[in-house]
Amino acid sequence: MNVDDESVTTLEDLRGDLAQRYKWTPSSGASVDPSVVDADMAALDRDGYVIWENLLSAGDCREIRDVVRPWLGHTGRNSFEGKRTQRVYSVLSRTRLCDRLVDHPRVLAVLDRLLMPNYLLSALQAINIQPGESAQLAHHDDGFYPIPRPREPLAAATIWAIDDFTADNGATVLYPGSHRWGKRRPGPDDPALPVVMPAGSCVFFVGTLWHGGGANTTARDRLAVTAQYCQPWLRPMEAFTLSVSREIARAVSDDIRRMLGYSIHPPFVGAVDGLHPLRLLDQP
Repeated sequence: MNVDDESVTTLEDLRGDLAQRYKWTPSSGASVDPSVVDADMAALDRDGYVIWENLLSAGDCREIRDVVRPWLGHTGRNSFEGKRTQRVYSVLSRTRLCDRLVDHPRVLAVLDRLLMPNYLLSALQAINIQPGESAQLAHHDDGFYPIPRPREPLAAATIWAIDDFTADNGATVLYPGSHRWGKRRPGPDDPALPVVMPAGSCVFFVGTLWHGGGANTTARDRLAVTAQYCQPWLRPMEAFTLSVSREIARAVSDDIRRMLGYSIHPPFVGAVDGLHPLRLLDQP
C-alpha cells in the first residue's frame, strides 16, 4: 500500500512503510529443512527446550576458549551472577568468533517461527562456572518483563557448551514442561534435568522455561556462551546499539545487524529521526 495515495484506517495499513529500500528478507533459517524445524518446534511445545549435539567442531570450541580466556577476570557481583562464575558481557563488541553461534541457521529457523519478524538479540555472554560454584537460583529468562503467566514466551535463549556439560560441573538444570506453568516457582518435587551434552552442542529453550546454572563440584571450569533473543517490541538486556560500533555493525551478517536493532518493527518501533536505522550505516 502507498500511504501517500490512500488513507490509513488501521495500523496494518502502515506495515513495512518505513522499510522503503530496506525491505525485510528471510533469515538464514530459511535454509533449514522445514521438517527438521517442525520436529524442533514440537519438542519446544512439549518440553520447552531442545538439544542439538555437535553443531561446533572441537576446533571451533578450542578457538572460542582461547579467545575468551584472556577476558575472564572478575567473578559475579551477587549469587545470581555467581560468586565463582566469570562472565564476559558484550561479546559482539570484542570478537567475530562467536557470530556463528548468534546467527546459526538452526537457531534462526526456530526463532523465525517462535518470535515476530525482526526479533532482537537480547544478550551475548560467555559464562565460565568455576569449581566450588553453587547452584544458581531457578528463573525464567523473560521473567523481568512484567506480564503474568501463563503466556506465550517473549524471549528465547541458547546455551552453547564450549566445554563438556556434565551433571556435576555446572551444566544448566532445566525443569521440563515448566514453560506452561502459571505463577509458581519450581518446588522440591518437580523433576529437574541437568543438560548433559558434549562440547560443541547447544540447548535452545523458550523464555518461560524455568532453569538455572548447576553447581560445579569438580576441579575444572565449565565454559559456555549464551545468546538470548526477544520480541522486537521489547527492550533487550544488553544495549547493543551503544556497545557495538557502527564499524562492527557493518562487518556482521545481515541477520545479526537486524538483531542488533538496525531494523523496524512496523510501523515505527526502532526508527531513528523518523527513518530506518540502516540509513546510519550508509553514512561515512
